[in-house]
Amino acid sequence: MKLISRIVFFLLIGAGILLFSNCSSAQKMETKLPLTLGEVYAQKWIAGVKGGGSGVNVFIKILNNPNNIELDSIFFQGKSSKIFLINETQAIGRFKSDMNQQKDVIMSNEPYAEYGNQVKNIPNKPKFELKENECVITYIENKQTKYFKIENIRKKELLAYPSAPPVKE
Repeated sequence: MKLISRIVFFLLIGAGILLFSNCSSAQKMETKLPLTLGEVYAQKWIAGVKGGGSGVNVFIKILNNPNNIELDSIFFQGKSSKIFLINETQAIGRFKSDMNQQKDVIMSNEPYAEYGNQVKNIPNKPKFELKENECVITYIENKQTKYFKIENIRKKELLAYPSAPPVKE
C-alpha cells in the first residue's frame, strides 16, 4: 500500500510540474516588427469645458505594412487601450485620465435612486514594466498575438481644446 501511495504521489507531482512548467506570466517580446514604423509620440490633451475630459493620445506613424499586420492594442504608462487606425499610415491609442471628467454621483437613502452611479474603476497591476517613455504594442500575425516594445517615445506639447469653436466672419 505504501508503494502505491508513493507512486501516485510522484505521478501527481510530475503532472503538476509538467502542467505549470509551460505557463509563464511574462510575454515574449518580438525583436523585429513585420512592418515599418515612423515617428511614435504621445500628446496630452484637455477639453476647454468643465467635465469635457482629458487624457493622452499615442500616435503611431506606419511607413510600410506589406503583410497587412493588424495592430491590436497598446500598453503605455500603466494603462492599456485598443489601437484605432485613423488611415493606412496613422494609428492612435487613446487613454483617458481622471482629470476634468464629468462626475455625477447621486447620493440617496433610497437604493434605487443610486442605480445610475458608476462604480469606481480600480486599476489593475500593469501587464508590463515600462519606463515613462516606453510602450508595448500587440499585433496579430498569422492568427497569433505578438508583442513589441517601442522605446524613446517623444512627448509633444499639451493640446488644449478651446471651450467653443471660433466665430467665423
